Amino acid sequence: MALSKNDKMPVVNVGVMTENGPGVISTEEIFAGKTVALFGLPGAFTKTCSSQHLPGYVRNAEALKTKGVDSIVCISVNDPWVMHAWGESQEVGDKVMMVGDGALNFTKAVGLEVDLNDKCYGPRCKRFSALVVDGVVKSVHYEDSGFGETSAEKLLEDL
Repeated sequence: MALSKNDKMPVVNVGVMTENGPGVISTEEIFAGKTVALFGLPGAFTKTCSSQHLPGYVRNAEALKTKGVDSIVCISVNDPWVMHAWGESQEVGDKVMMVGDGALNFTKAVGLEVDLNDKCYGPRCKRFSALVVDGVVKSVHYEDSGFGETSAEKLLEDL
């Protein structure tokens, strides 16, 4: 079952880049006691993700934080190295936490795994966005194709 309003976020390990290289962090640490603008996407460096999805959150970071968001988190089925490199190429700085879910721990736990083997991409994360307050989903949006419902602008409307 896909992530829904009022769901508690699962506690799983995901990958992040640290000062010492790739590391592991628990989702509990990401969400506990915070208001988080979370968005997931099929893959780093892909067309829509790079031209619209991630840049929209970077562009709207200040507006989200002004409305009470403590952190903005981007998650994708990639390793921490790829997520870090993509973040650097998109100049996210400290505006967006780039999280790799290479083992699909999070993606499977929230029911958002999609099979893109027909495109030779393998398993990926369905495009989504969510407002999470202290580990509980307050709003969630999905897209099967196209882009707009999971944008930063749409999530701002939920605040």
